[in-house]
Amino acid sequence: MTTRTMSRPIEATMTDPSLGLPTITMATPMPGFPAHREFVLVRLNDDGLLYALTSIDNPELRFLVAPPEPFFPEYAPEIDEAVFAALNTKDPDRVLLLAVITAGQDETTANLLAPIVVDRDSMRAQQVVLTGSGYPVRAIMNRAF
Repeated sequence: MTTRTMSRPIEATMTDPSLGLPTITMATPMPGFPAHREFVLVRLNDDGLLYALTSIDNPELRFLVAPPEPFFPEYAPEIDEAVFAALNTKDPDRVLLLAVITAGQDETTANLLAPIVVDRDSMRAQQVVLTGSGYPVRAIMNRAF
């Protein structure tokens, strides 16, 4: 069974440095980074549209991420129930979707095929490959930062 999930705004409690940066624990490591399971989400701009998912063990390891909704308003992937179970999700409306961003010289793209799903309550996350969804790995972002 799957649940269609819309992106939701990132809450201040996840990113406000005065409150501390809570640790986001990957339920399964991101592909290619098996030794890195704990990250913090660091806001990079005042609009709250761009973040660095930064490894606690190696702060030089950062993934540029953004909530997809401001850039792709129709993006509503179906997330498998097994992902919610791995994240200890009790309410699918409490998940946050983040797209990994690749900033290039000529264009900036978002990986919509493999979003990072974060449970706001358990602070567990998992990068999920949406096999068969038709979402692109490199969707051109149309909004300027």
